[in-house]
Amino acid sequence: MGEELEYRLIKPDQSIADYVYCFSSLQNLSSQKEGVVIPNGKIDLLFCKTKNNQLQIVLMGLETKPKPTPKMDIISFFAISFNPLALEYILHQSIAELVNSGMELPNDFWDFNINDLDDFKAFCDKASNKIQSLLPSEVDERKKKLFDLIFETDGEINIKELSEKIVWEERQINRYFKKYLGISLKFYCNILRFQASLFHIKDGNLYPQLNFTDQSHFIKEIKKLSGVSPKELFKNQNDRFLQFLVYHTK
Repeated sequence: MGEELEYRLIKPDQSIADYVYCFSSLQNLSSQKEGVVIPNGKIDLLFCKTKNNQLQIVLMGLETKPKPTPKMDIISFFAISFNPLALEYILHQSIAELVNSGMELPNDFWDFNINDLDDFKAFCDKASNKIQSLLPSEVDERKKKLFDLIFETDGEINIKELSEKIVWEERQINRYFKKYLGISLKFYCNILRFQASLFHIKDGNLYPQLNFTDQSHFIKEIKKLSGVSPKELFKNQNDRFLQFLVYHTK
């Protein structure tokens, strides 16, 4: 028997919370036989330690469906999970071309090196300092308010209402999503509602706690984004759904 998966999560300092959702750590990945990646609505920047003790840095696009964990020679990673606003203002990068995929970044990105993967807290401090140094002097308030509203409502707000509240045309909002994320606002909101449902499913509530039409609609949406029923997700046999474990922190 290999060592058990070890996961940790640290919330960011309030000064960067508009841009960073959390920092997470997964250790002993070589013991993981059949992981499943599920959509989480976050932009994950992974700092991976390979089996031959090399640093590999990967920027992931958004997932729109469940998929097996890629077969990689990785034993552990630290991750920065960004909110979408970070794409324009911190990373200066679109991930529209990376839907359900990712791309490798230079292994000295942001001056990180393999030794930074020895201490999770120190990694979080270094990443936080770097992100603070990149904070923009100005932000389009419509965009900030857009994400504040969809996160506050777990995606349960329609585009017409959003458009009216932030005074930004629906067409332009969708263009912004397509440009930076590669998916529509509606699909993104569905992912947020799915993620919000995971907190309830983890607690054993296998019926809708959010605004689903009915039980069958709930099951259909959970299956669409996780590949399994709420009941199977709740069991999470062999810790297959890694994000299901890591993101269980409101």
